[in-house]
Amino acid sequence: MSWRPGFDPAARPHASSRVVAVREQRVVVVSPGEVEGEPLHVGWLDGEPLFAATLAGEAGEDAPTLRRLLAEGPADLAEAATRAVHLLGWEETHRFCGRCGTASERSAAELVRVCPACGLATYPRISPAVIMAVRREERVLLARRPGNTQFWSVLAGFVEPGETLEQAVAREVDEEVGLAVADVRYVGSQPWPFPSQLMVGFTCRWTAGEIRLDEAELAEAGWFAPDELPPIPPPFTIANRLILGG
Repeated sequence: MSWRPGFDPAARPHASSRVVAVREQRVVVVSPGEVEGEPLHVGWLDGEPLFAATLAGEAGEDAPTLRRLLAEGPADLAEAATRAVHLLGWEETHRFCGRCGTASERSAAELVRVCPACGLATYPRISPAVIMAVRREERVLLARRPGNTQFWSVLAGFVEPGETLEQAVAREVDEEVGLAVADVRYVGSQPWPFPSQLMVGFTCRWTAGEIRLDEAELAEAGWFAPDELPPIPPPFTIANRLILGG
């Protein structure tokens, strides 16, 4: 299976086309007759146009969630579903113009929604968030959020207007645990359509301070050696990669 993301404004589904259909974060591949509305072209799977739409009926309990698909694969289908979920979420939340309130329309030329009244063009929204592994000698800082008893993970937060990614890393660490860091280095990124994030991963080095929790954000935090890690996020996540140093 091979996947190539893209958008062809001339692409139209036919009876044998495949559509990534979504209903309440469950994902199935169906025919165009099983979905609501006009399917949106999202790329090519095995050389054939692939579309995305909302599933017309209920998804069965055996239909995988997007998280399960990301964890278990196949990888190409998981990547296609990631794009589909993100774009469908964007369309759902931008059905009306944010400036004048008129119903927006799909552009006939590119991946954008356009207001027919005032001309406002709204492209797919991507919200950048930084996620960082803070290291102190051989130990990594891990935290657990309130209510999450399943995993400990690295810190993360959204980038604020007017700041660089590196500044966002330092600010988030200071705000959440009261530590100062340096040597902020980019590692990699991961699309995270829950609903529209791009997780941008970094490592950084502790320079000063002791852990002081923001209790509105975190329940616990601590330093962990490689041989004493608590349960951490699964391998498909960038958090896992940062924690294990991959």
